[in-house]
Amino acid sequence: MPIRSLYATIILLVALANSYAVFAQPKQNKLLFGVAYYDEYMPYDRLEKDVNMMKKAGINVVRIAESTWSTMEPQEGVYNFKHIDRVLNAMHKAGISVIIGTPTYAVPTWLVKKHPDVLAITPRGPNQYGARQNMDITNVHYLKHAESAIRKLLAHVKDHPAIIGYQVDNETKAYGTSGPNVQQQFVAYMKQQFVTLDSINRAFGLDYWSNRINNWNDFPSVNGSINASLSAEFARFQRLLVTNFLGWQARIVREYKKPAQFITQNFDLDWRGHSYGIQPEVDHFAAAKVLDIAGIDIYHPSQDRLTGAEISFGGDITRSMKGGQNYLVIETEAQGFPQWVPFPGQLRLQAFSHLASGANMVSYWHWHSIHNSAETYWKGLLSHDLEPNELYEEAITIGTDFARLSDHLVNLKKKHQVAMLFSNEALTGFNAFQPGENYNGILRPMYDALYKMNVGVDFIDPSSKSWDDYKLIIVPALYAAPDSLLRRLNQYIERGGHVVFTFKSGFSDQYVKVRSIRQPGIISEACGIRYNLFTAPENVSLKDDPFQVGKSQNYVEKWMELLEPVTAKVLAYYDHPVWSKYAAVTQNNYGKGVATYVGCLPSKPMMEKILEQAVKNAGLWSTDQELKFPLIVKSGTNQLGKKIHYYFNYAARPQTVTYPYGAGVLLLTGKKITPNNSIELPAWGFVIVEEV
Repeated sequence: MPIRSLYATIILLVALANSYAVFAQPKQNKLLFGVAYYDEYMPYDRLEKDVNMMKKAGINVVRIAESTWSTMEPQEGVYNFKHIDRVLNAMHKAGISVIIGTPTYAVPTWLVKKHPDVLAITPRGPNQYGARQNMDITNVHYLKHAESAIRKLLAHVKDHPAIIGYQVDNETKAYGTSGPNVQQQFVAYMKQQFVTLDSINRAFGLDYWSNRINNWNDFPSVNGSINASLSAEFARFQRLLVTNFLGWQARIVREYKKPAQFITQNFDLDWRGHSYGIQPEVDHFAAAKVLDIAGIDIYHPSQDRLTGAEISFGGDITRSMKGGQNYLVIETEAQGFPQWVPFPGQLRLQAFSHLASGANMVSYWHWHSIHNSAETYWKGLLSHDLEPNELYEEAITIGTDFARLSDHLVNLKKKHQVAMLFSNEALTGFNAFQPGENYNGILRPMYDALYKMNVGVDFIDPSSKSWDDYKLIIVPALYAAPDSLLRRLNQYIERGGHVVFTFKSGFSDQYVKVRSIRQPGIISEACGIRYNLFTAPENVSLKDDPFQVGKSQNYVEKWMELLEPVTAKVLAYYDHPVWSKYAAVTQNNYGKGVATYVGCLPSKPMMEKILEQAVKNAGLWSTDQELKFPLIVKSGTNQLGKKIHYYFNYAARPQTVTYPYGAGVLLLTGKKITPNNSIELPAWGFVIVEEV
């Protein structure tokens, strides 16, 4: 499809966003254990040695080419595929598969020289050349040359037997692009969405500070906007640009790929020094529709800070993107930052933790540490000397066990009864007015609490159709939501579902306009409460330590709504000279279900107790929940139809657990196990049980 026909009008973009086909996931018959490999980065020719070392480690897939535009096309229209060909041929000879990345996330110098406008203009000003992902993904010159590069590469490699799949772009986002051309597209989008300026002015409250727009030709750049509604709509539009950019690339790749080959993307997560929460710049559920398999990059703390929570969180998000399908971990660390070098045993623990959440591939970024430039000290499986080390030796054991146990561990299917409802719109709106903590800072501690009590979680968003598959839905900070979504939550509860809401849920509509009724608005019906006062707590605790967390943890931080029960039962009152008559946490029976409302940001131990009670009330407390972190249990059904149970020890000291399920086999050792047998877990160790 020509660039001009795809990006000529934003109306077409919106239409495309809503018309993606559902692509079947190609059958995967084995676990993939891989690395990213960049022959063009190597200080000397060592391809043959690397291939031999990979084979010894059980590496059966490499990811190449996504960083290679300037090497592949050193000048406009001049192509050199030597570095790609030699890797493809060497890997194929060794029986190692290859995933080809489209090389579009870092632009070559000649393109910027010829078309300086390919560099994005952001709210911080024009980008400079040097960093990756500095381009405007809607720029016609960028798109024209990117399409040419993709087509030339794919036409050259499409018949190579080593290729099993393609990765479109790399950790794609809009990168803040908001120059005049993007603003013009946004105006077209607004015309299509709202039709009239009166609708926009009314929905967004633009009379404030004379922000009213009275002529389409006067529509201002949103870069300086103080209106959260307008800014949130622009953020939604930028996420749409990402969805369509990936869809555009995927459609090109589909012209070349073989039926058995897949298309994926390495989505990333919000970042707090490591992978942390919902990515605010990408609508993952929408973007994943253009892919055959969802992929993810997961980076996490290590050594004494290794908990497995990021591995589990990233896996649950990615598995949920395509309705429970298995996924690929396209990037995770072997060494990574110096502080991430794992203790002995942790590399194995991490790898099998990915499988336990439903991953079919674990791939390290990257094979070799780089000797210069920005990521010199983001180290690979091999250190700068490129020789075997302790981690490489541990990787050999992982590769060996992946190959040996592949039939038993690949395509693990998981079914959970707890879901977490997230919303990119709520995230954007909440963060515009965050009370000292952002959206992910509310969501992740709630997820972590469930993880630590061994409650399996799926993720749903407002587009998800299968709510009735779940007995309990966790709803953190649903700040911006349409009436229809809130009524749907009420109806879910009325039919028998259990919901835990946090503060600021239901507060504004989908355009971040605060509802003009008593809060929490529409969900007041199911929650049985109301409030119209809120404040920031100072020295506030909960009366009589209702969740039994002890004096040091019985406190409220950063936010408190002064709840008035209507039909709800009060689970906790504030303990304060003035605010003690108000409820902090309530529970209400509504129809056949139960709504719990948490009107404050409590300490993490208190939130854990609140969620524990909700899990028990939903009838979901079982033997797995009797185990607590650092003992983590993950289960599923393998492709042989047998139940699989992983037991992980995320601690530096040995642990013992009692096995409660049916007779089985310890897959790592082949030993038999029967109900009530004890399992000894070494420090940072794990076992895998397959029921017979």
